[in-house]
Amino acid sequence: MAGLTDAIAERGASPFLAGFRLVDATVAPDLTIRAAVGGEGPPLLLLHGHPQTHATWRKVAPVLARRFTVVAADLRGYGDSSKPDGGANHIAYSKRSMAADQVALMRLLGHHRFGVVGHDRGGRVAHRMALDHPDAVTRLAVIDIAPTATMYARTDKEFATRYFWWFFLIQPEPLPERMIGADPEFFLRKHIDGQSKTPGATEPAAFAEYLRCYRDPATRHAICEDYRAAATIDLDHDAADADARVTAPLLAIWGGQGTVGALYDVLETWREKARDVRGRAFDCGHTLQEERPEETAAELLAFFS
Repeated sequence: MAGLTDAIAERGASPFLAGFRLVDATVAPDLTIRAAVGGEGPPLLLLHGHPQTHATWRKVAPVLARRFTVVAADLRGYGDSSKPDGGANHIAYSKRSMAADQVALMRLLGHHRFGVVGHDRGGRVAHRMALDHPDAVTRLAVIDIAPTATMYARTDKEFATRYFWWFFLIQPEPLPERMIGADPEFFLRKHIDGQSKTPGATEPAAFAEYLRCYRDPATRHAICEDYRAAATIDLDHDAADADARVTAPLLAIWGGQGTVGALYDVLETWREKARDVRGRAFDCGHTLQEERPEETAAELLAFFS
């Protein structure tokens, strides 16, 4: 692996991504990012959403690895990455901080310019990364999201009902943490089943892996901090960059049966934020990489190649 340093610790073979090996990268003092790395070719970073981990790419990453060096990472606060205190105004879980982690990870692995794919929360991190680190991001793909500021600005009853957790998870600590902690498996199952329109797309082993992480109180707190940041400091950063545009080519793909596709003109929302936008809907729900993996891999290969 190019660029290995003392800051990279090998953790063995990935149990979910065939042909990948796990690493822990120390990207800052007392902060490590877990990632699965595999393949050869130009570097491509994959970022998961909530409530998943990097294991969400298990059906797609091995296909991409035939043509790319793929790095599938756990975001700060998720999976087996570090879970720092949120800090003042939830700054530790700002998308700016989370994006900086991933840029540092890629640099430690020897990749200073790379493509990035982000699903859900990972797409919001990727959007901020493209604004803050334009020299690092060559191309950007976002999966089943509209821009955060846009979604908050256009909130109505239907959106608040469909995406109730946007407003539940941002409540002051410890209300959502304790309520979810009463039955993490029930909450996780209802969340995943409510967003996927493809029965069985999250198979039992994958659900068990997500639940392993969700049972950790530190993970549940970090997830709440992620959403609290999105409703506070992230909106401040977005407002400060209201006139900024992503310069890298941007692909937006989304589930035609999901909330984002139903409530927004997805391409138009991204054309307000980026200069070069393309994309389309898939016939599925929120988790394209789990519900339509072959189609997702083909779309990403075409875009990043």
